[in-house]
Amino acid sequence: MLTLTPFESAESAVPKNRHKATHSVKPIQVQPRIEIPIGAKTTLAEFDTAPFPYEGMHARFWNVSSGKRKGHRASFGRVYWQDETYRERRVLLHIPNGFDVSRPGVIIVFFHGHSAKLRRDVLDRQRVPAQISASGINAVLVAPQFAVDAKDSSAGKFWEPGAFDRFIQEAASKLADLYGDARAAQSFAKMPVVIVAYSGGYLAAASCLKVGGVQDHVRGVVLLDALYGEVDSFAAWIEKNKSTFFVSAYTDSTQKRNVALKTVLAHRKIVYGTDLKQQKWRHGVTFLSTNSKVGHWNFVTHAWADYPIKDLLSRLDEYRR
Repeated sequence: MLTLTPFESAESAVPKNRHKATHSVKPIQVQPRIEIPIGAKTTLAEFDTAPFPYEGMHARFWNVSSGKRKGHRASFGRVYWQDETYRERRVLLHIPNGFDVSRPGVIIVFFHGHSAKLRRDVLDRQRVPAQISASGINAVLVAPQFAVDAKDSSAGKFWEPGAFDRFIQEAASKLADLYGDARAAQSFAKMPVVIVAYSGGYLAAASCLKVGGVQDHVRGVVLLDALYGEVDSFAAWIEKNKSTFFVSAYTDSTQKRNVALKTVLAHRKIVYGTDLKQQKWRHGVTFLSTNSKVGHWNFVTHAWADYPIKDLLSRLDEYRR
């Protein structure tokens, strides 16, 4: 297990030809830059229940072979190989300074989008652990690696019934180890879960809600410009879980399907809001449309507010640290 120091940058893990955005909107440097406070604990841990490696045959996922190698041909034609793109089993864990396992807490599960690596993107560029710490709530972060640095939304093991529940149970044990008290595993296992999915992370989120085995364990779902599909799946979950919250914030990239979801909900007589000013969003559906200057690539750090994960979580007063 690789433990990161509080202010360790991921720059050293990025090659000189570092990943470039594939979107037309140029990256925005958000100021001020938030950091992980001293005393917080952050690590990359290997999981047996991580989404990958994946050996299943969901929808003929492995559709290319070359000798002993298996690969997946994406819809746009590129082949991603199992031993290159779908091998990573590490998960980013983060416990803020001041987190107290004996108080009401919540596990934030973050699903990254396309072309991402945990250290380079989730930790350093999107500042997700720092946003969790800065939110001021009694929350921990669990962020699995999906396809490595690839334009692929595949859910891997999370396609399998009960797999997300097994993942959360292992996360509880790993978090207890990081916290420094193995007895805390039971407390972590009982904590509610908030799924935050960015961009291509929507597919794993939908699968976890449908077959993950944690339907009664999910406190809320947040889609960060992520509603590229599975409209009926999210609508079904919303209809069956009226005591939870569902927030979908979006740019022009996903506006069409957000409109489609609104239409489905209206047909089912499910009321939704369009801002976070009222407390009712904590037990309801909210759509947040951002202005034209907000781009998809920077959405995890610059959406309706700078550091939107921090902004949203800070409103969950029931988990205040």
